Amino acid sequence: MVTLRIHSIMPEPEDDIVVTKEAIKQAITALRKRHLVEEAAHAPAFLALARPILSQGSEWKTKAENLELELQQCYKAQARLSEQLVVEVAESRESKTLVQEKEALITDLENELAQSREECSRLNALLAEKTEALELIMTEHNDLKIQLEAATVRADDLEAENKTLIDRWMLQKMQEAEHLNEADATFEDMMNKMKASSIEQLARRQVDGVVRLREEDEYCMESTVPSICKRQISAHDGGCDVIVFEHNSTKLISGGQDRVVNMWDTTTGALVRTFHGCVGSVIDLSITHDNRTIIAASVSNNLVAWDVNSGRARHTLTGHVEKVCAVDVSKVSSHHVVSSAYDRTIKVWDLHTGYCMKTLLFHSNCNALSFSTDGQAIFSGHVDGCLRLWDIQTGKLLSEVAAHSLAVTSLSLSHNGNLILTSGRDNMHNLFDMRSLEICGTFRANGSRVASNWSRSCLSSDDNYIAAGSADGSVLIWSTSNGSVVSTLKKHKGSVVCCTWSGFGKPLATSDKNGSICIWA
Repeated sequence: MVTLRIHSIMPEPEDDIVVTKEAIKQAITALRKRHLVEEAAHAPAFLALARPILSQGSEWKTKAENLELELQQCYKAQARLSEQLVVEVAESRESKTLVQEKEALITDLENELAQSREECSRLNALLAEKTEALELIMTEHNDLKIQLEAATVRADDLEAENKTLIDRWMLQKMQEAEHLNEADATFEDMMNKMKASSIEQLARRQVDGVVRLREEDEYCMESTVPSICKRQISAHDGGCDVIVFEHNSTKLISGGQDRVVNMWDTTTGALVRTFHGCVGSVIDLSITHDNRTIIAASVSNNLVAWDVNSGRARHTLTGHVEKVCAVDVSKVSSHHVVSSAYDRTIKVWDLHTGYCMKTLLFHSNCNALSFSTDGQAIFSGHVDGCLRLWDIQTGKLLSEVAAHSLAVTSLSLSHNGNLILTSGRDNMHNLFDMRSLEICGTFRANGSRVASNWSRSCLSSDDNYIAAGSADGSVLIWSTSNGSVVSTLKKHKGSVVCCTWSGFGKPLATSDKNGSICIWA
């Protein structure tokens, strides 16, 4: 019950707010009333003070407007003067810069003038020296002119005497020539008798088959058409690009992508020797006719020559600036080597010294080379499809013939040197008579494709057959007499890139891009 009494005595919160608002309103009303009373009390004083101020306000306003107008004019004048000042300052700077440049130019001209004076003095001294030297030379010239006249007189006398001696010498040579003709006739009769005797003896001999007599009294073994693969050799890693037989031997030399040259015994298939020293893939090989030196052409822009007996490198022939793609050795002299590279050059080397003797330049790169049988000329097959003949002594181009519509890939010279076999990227193999530069046979087969720019075909030892590899792994044998394919050999799993025939007439060796060598018989 006590609790109820307390709540009745204390006011509610809402009632307090209402009371407060009413109090504020009353206070504001009282303030307004007081303000009005005070404003009414001071009104007469405000009116008395305002009358003189209002009368002077119009004058001050007029003066203020005039002053404002004058101020604007002053601002405009100041702006014009500022612009003029900026222009004059810029002109002053330009004038100062121009004066400095002129002063520097005057200094440079003064220096040049001093140098010119020094140079003029030096040239005057040099002119004096040259004048003295010229006078001395003129004196010497006059002396030499007198000596020349005396020497001319002596030369005329010697020429007359020499003519007399030549006439006497020619007469003596004519007499000696008559004696030599008589001796030649006697010698020819003796040789004919000896030849007849040797032919009779040769007919009685049998050397592993049939022996035939060539046009140039050169004996060779008759080749047989191979039919079976007697042996397959894994020769190189990455591909075997070139193979060549030793002369009068069954040993085979190979080169490939693994930068080594191997010698094989084709009878047993055994590796006889390995030659190291190439720093690039071997593209072509050649061997001297005494079988003492092997030369390899490499993509490392050089050639390496090895001694066969010791296996040591004799020379590294440097001079080409692109990969060397062909090499051959003279059939007369074992120290003359010819090479070609993709720098459009053909170089002739002296194998004894290792120096380049001559360089032939041509616009088309050469893919294949071969010496003539007399060693006086070079046959070259080029990327433009032409076969060219060069004089090794003068370096002049003797003749050329369009052999193929595409690049020539290989050359194979017959044993008598009258025929040469060319192969090209047009998948054709042409046989040329070098005496007339005419094609005497064209060989091709359906499906046969030349595998690379350095695919090597070959003639048999008796020139009766042609062997060439194809990109499909087959080897085709043509007869040169009728142009027909007499055999197709299939054993390779990769493109066949090189064929070579032994000088004994058999076996035939072929190599492919997988590094395998097949020996056919």
